[in-house]
Amino acid sequence: MAEQNNKNNNVQDLNQLLKVRREKLANLQAEGKDPFQITKYDVTHHSMDIKNNFDELEGTEVSIAGRMMSKRVMGKASFCNIQDLPGNIQCYVARDSVGEEPYAAFKKMDIGDIVGLKGKVFRTKAGEMSIHADEIILLSKSLQILPEKYHGLTNTDLRYRQRYTDLIMNADVKETFIKRSKIIKEIRNFLDGRDFMEVETPMLVSNAGGAAARPFNTHYNALDEDVKLRISLELYLKRLIVGGLERVYEIGRVFRNEGVDTRHNPEFTLMELYQAYTDYYGMMELTESMFRYLAEKVCGTTTITYGEHEIDLGKPFERLTMIEAVKKYSGVDFDEIADTEAAKKIADEKGVHYEKRHTKGDILNLFFEEFVEDNLIQPVFIMDHPIEISPLTKKKPDKEGYVERFELFINGWEMCNAYSELNDPIDQRERFAEQEKQFAQGNDEANHTDEDFLNALEIGMPPTGGIGYGIDRLVMLLTNSPAIRDVLLFPTMKTRD
Repeated sequence: MAEQNNKNNNVQDLNQLLKVRREKLANLQAEGKDPFQITKYDVTHHSMDIKNNFDELEGTEVSIAGRMMSKRVMGKASFCNIQDLPGNIQCYVARDSVGEEPYAAFKKMDIGDIVGLKGKVFRTKAGEMSIHADEIILLSKSLQILPEKYHGLTNTDLRYRQRYTDLIMNADVKETFIKRSKIIKEIRNFLDGRDFMEVETPMLVSNAGGAAARPFNTHYNALDEDVKLRISLELYLKRLIVGGLERVYEIGRVFRNEGVDTRHNPEFTLMELYQAYTDYYGMMELTESMFRYLAEKVCGTTTITYGEHEIDLGKPFERLTMIEAVKKYSGVDFDEIADTEAAKKIADEKGVHYEKRHTKGDILNLFFEEFVEDNLIQPVFIMDHPIEISPLTKKKPDKEGYVERFELFINGWEMCNAYSELNDPIDQRERFAEQEKQFAQGNDEANHTDEDFLNALEIGMPPTGGIGYGIDRLVMLLTNSPAIRDVLLFPTMKTRD
């Protein structure tokens, strides 16, 4: 009963505080001082500009703007802290400097209000770099209450739903998203240095192909056609290779109608690139070089920390075939397994669950997922996948039943997926037909035949290397973030009533 009374009192106290803020706004508006009528404020410096260049700026007048995060009123003189994009800075506000009426207005301002401040850069007696205000004005009134400063916003669900508050209260969160933007910028810089062209392809498609995933379905009213949200970028980018654009890439959202966990979100950022006249070995070189480049540019080192692991992106990445990796970690050599029946028998012995439709190649992949993935902490290219799980990949000429494909694993995660692209339209049609059979047998993630893509292949596609990178997972790695929701500004959340 006492606990319930405390909750009721807290709600009443909060409602009273919110009421007071609205009354303050109403009074300002009645006096003709509505902050929401202000359209601009000239900013000359940011907080960290001032701190990083203090010796040059000391005694100079500067103009800053940001959110008031604390305020300490002491009679005729007060201190406040103003937070902007790169950081925050202390400001000294004295009645004799700003004037009696502006000082009275300052004392009525609330934590969370957005203000503009002009003044001279100086250092306090305590040695703190500060601004001595000559002017402070209210630019926007905050009508809500920010979380308590020293505890921040710690409710994870609320942080994801109210990312705007999360960014205000948690400096490390803001830094993660600044770093995310830098990662994408540096990816573009790296690819620009290799003469790649950035392109855009459709998000609403009649045939959502290029990956093993369930699509979202929607409807074009104007065309009266059912369409899907894309699950991949692959098939349109390959059309551009056919068209003679020899090096293309796209960074964009794709949508997969599947579960949510620490590494998966139904909509996520994918980058795919395709390069004519190379193969999956060319994609390995590009990937290793790009990951090393990004670590140096974004983290300042090729040795990064993720959780409890120190990961070395500076030395050559290990290369193992899927068969070698499964043999290393499970003791089972699939080169010695004759057929599907034998594969199912060994799966039964090892406790690996499979479905009736699965073949030897599918079961090899299940063994890899069961015994290998979690062990791959340092960078390793897992090469030469079974054809059953690779419907868009060129066959290995020297190993029947396998294709020229690799996945890069770091920290037990798949970081990218690459092929020597299948450019034989006859073989591709047969692969699509096999995928259609799998769909009929209950595999709702199987690809469907794409006649226009087959037509493009019949026009002729050169030998091509292609690869797809999960950008969100890459950002997780380079920012030491434990969950994908920590690197998505607005992750998918179940709607509240």
